[in-house]
Amino acid sequence: MKTLLASLAAFTALTAAASAADLPRRAAPPPVFTPVPVFTWTGAYFGINAGYAFDASSNNTSSFAVPAPYGAGTTAYFSQRNQEGFSGGGQVGYNFQFTPGSGVVVGVEADAQYLDFGRSRNNAFVVGPLAPGVYLTDPRGLSSLDFFGTVRGRLGYAFDRVLVYGTGGFAYGSGSADRSFGGFAGNDSFRTGWTVGGGMEYALPVDSFLNFFRSSAVTLKVEGLYVNLDRNTRNQGALVVNAANNFPVVYNNIGRRDDEFAVVRAGLNYKFGSY
Repeated sequence: MKTLLASLAAFTALTAAASAADLPRRAAPPPVFTPVPVFTWTGAYFGINAGYAFDASSNNTSSFAVPAPYGAGTTAYFSQRNQEGFSGGGQVGYNFQFTPGSGVVVGVEADAQYLDFGRSRNNAFVVGPLAPGVYLTDPRGLSSLDFFGTVRGRLGYAFDRVLVYGTGGFAYGSGSADRSFGGFAGNDSFRTGWTVGGGMEYALPVDSFLNFFRSSAVTLKVEGLYVNLDRNTRNQGALVVNAANNFPVVYNNIGRRDDEFAVVRAGLNYKFGSY
């Protein structure tokens, strides 16, 4: 009897276990997918840049004979010196990308730059005497270039985090036009003109160690610009000037010199706005 009861209990336990195994199990929660944001160049940015500039102005030597009564067998010689030096400054801008990921990008950028071209880009010397009360000047171009800036449009194509672009627009600059190195009262030292160039920019990950401002991206760029600061309103010849009132009394066209240079620079930008 005891054996029968034990067998019956064992059979009941096995049947219950089998029935429990056949019960439907609680479904596991579906996995949570976090979409990876697609990078876009859309947004405002600011940054800094530094590079090297090369004088691209025409280089020639000219001369003219100073007429009487302002000279007696006097000849003036004029030459130019091409220069190069450091350039650095900052920029601000805004980009708009039509399609996130890869696609066309348009933008606008303004920058202001220091330019270390030094002095004496124009040189003049006189062989023979000048009459008292007059001096000679060479107003063909700035005797130094110290500062320039641009306001440019940008058009490019983005390959995800890589942007290749062309750029161009308005340029301005200033320098010295003092009497010692050419220039005279009225030959101002501010020039306007145009610029054109291009470059490549790369967006680092958001968690880059360079992201001090918690921006949506930090970008690095390499850029080249050609700048021409020719106003077409400068005097273009050698002048004998009355020192009493800085009034030119003799004008001789010995050619012009545009204030032209090229800049190659690297930059760092902080972008804010859309991811």
